[in-house]
Amino acid sequence: MVRGCTRGACRRFIDRRQSALNFGLLVVAYILYLIVGAGIFSAIELPYEDALRQKLKADLRDFLRNNSCVSDARLEELLARALEASNYGVSILGNDTQRSWDFVSSLFFTSTVLTTTGYGHTVPLSDGGKAFCIFYSLLGIPVTLFFLSAAVQWIMSVVTRRPLSYFHRRWAMSKSHLGVIHAAFLAFITTLIFVIIPAWIFVTLEEDWNFLEALYFCFISLTTIGLGDYVPGETPSKDVNPHPHLYRLAITVYLLLGLVCVLVVLETCWELPQMKRLRHRFYEENLRELDSETTNIIDRDQLSDQLADTADHVIDHPATISSVSEQAASIRQNGKSAPYTLASGSALNGKPR
Repeated sequence: MVRGCTRGACRRFIDRRQSALNFGLLVVAYILYLIVGAGIFSAIELPYEDALRQKLKADLRDFLRNNSCVSDARLEELLARALEASNYGVSILGNDTQRSWDFVSSLFFTSTVLTTTGYGHTVPLSDGGKAFCIFYSLLGIPVTLFFLSAAVQWIMSVVTRRPLSYFHRRWAMSKSHLGVIHAAFLAFITTLIFVIIPAWIFVTLEEDWNFLEALYFCFISLTTIGLGDYVPGETPSKDVNPHPHLYRLAITVYLLLGLVCVLVVLETCWELPQMKRLRHRFYEENLRELDSETTNIIDRDQLSDQLADTADHVIDHPATISSVSEQAASIRQNGKSAPYTLASGSALNGKPR
């Protein structure tokens, strides 16, 4: 008896706190995902880091051995200055031809700042530039988010909502199943146009990149991760890149368009009914209101279909107009809505209902 009461109490407690328990499990799973990712990255990258450090130390010893006139302290001082300058986007390699703060490069910098990509290859050098970057970003980032949100909603009305409504009426398919197919197709097209094809283009234009590195750059950029280890247009060679300003401007346009299209795909997936049901598992919500809203949506869809069938029937059978008028008057007198029913013996599109 006691055991039965305990099980019943536990069951009721779990039912009442189901969303909180689901959210707790989600937090634990996310933390485990972080830990597993950190362990894998450490296992993969740490040997390469140690090997590179050992090779760099060996090269430094060889240089000092072959150039005895250079002291260890002076060489380290020079290298420290060169690394500090490199962190600010100034390199001693090809410095006569490469500029980090001309207008086009500054435009590229502002686009990476306002979209929060932030490669980090170019940063403000002066105190005035750093102060202006704070105030510029403080206003520009919310404006950029608003612009991206408006652009995404406008594009979704053209490439998502209208096609779904059209094919739903045309094929009479479930919107949930149709939405999954549409989202998968949209993701495939976006990946092809803004990841695969640009990666091949970058391979031809960047002499030091292979396809994996170009693909890596496209993914890191369009997801606004922006690690900055690969930035196109950094080569000082005029033979490979004869129009560096035009190339950098094209990259800026590509990143903005690609980011908008990626957000469209994410928003399309986010609005899928399956995703909405999954989200409802992790937070409290009045399920009755949700069910009521869903029921109203279904009723409106059914009412629209019924009205369309009724209009077709009235066109084919004008005599039923009087029956429709009588039912409308009855609805107004009763003060509540009721589904329209055809008069007995009538037919829809020539077939008995």
